[in-house]
Amino acid sequence: MENQSNNDISAEELKEKLSKGKSPHLIDVREELEYHTFNIGGQNIPLGTLSAAFDELDYQKDAEIVVICQRGIRSETARRLLVSAGYKNVKNLTGGLLAYRRVSL
Repeated sequence: MENQSNNDISAEELKEKLSKGKSPHLIDVREELEYHTFNIGGQNIPLGTLSAAFDELDYQKDAEIVVICQRGIRSETARRLLVSAGYKNVKNLTGGLLAYRRVSL
């Protein structure tokens, strides 16, 4: 069983990393329209197309990846998909972009 705390990153932790220039790879798994409405950067790969996009990901298997969505639900599914594909350091943004916006105000 996975330890959930090691699989998550809080909005505060992510904001601090980004402000210090220690940017992990960001994958935003929302639909394209959602992404263009508001995003914090990163690669937009909607959840429904993520598995098909694995071959296009140019990340080392141990690189830090943070998966993002609106509330943290789709991104948790995406995190599990990435882990099952062999990525070892994948974190879900808990609370999603809603939480990130709250700490960024």
